[in-house]
Amino acid sequence: VKMETRIAVIAIVAESRDHIDEMNRVLSAYGEYIIGRMGIPYPKKGVSLISVAVDAPNQTISALTGKLGNIEGINVKTAYSKA
Repeated sequence: VKMETRIAVIAIVAESRDHIDEMNRVLSAYGEYIIGRMGIPYPKKGVSLISVAVDAPNQTISALTGKLGNIEGINVKTAYSKA
């Protein structure tokens, strides 16, 4: 039985570079669900803005965002498709 999936975009604001490696390890662990990713460094304010598009079961998206949100200096919000 195939599990229902949803499309979502995870917005990440990384407020320091100190924990980027940890963030990338978490994202790599969920690589099979990632459709695409875009990162924009903004040195003027010392932040990086990252958007990650995913197609995954709700539970998986929640687990991913929870792990990302627990990383110091990383702020996460998720927007889900209606379908």
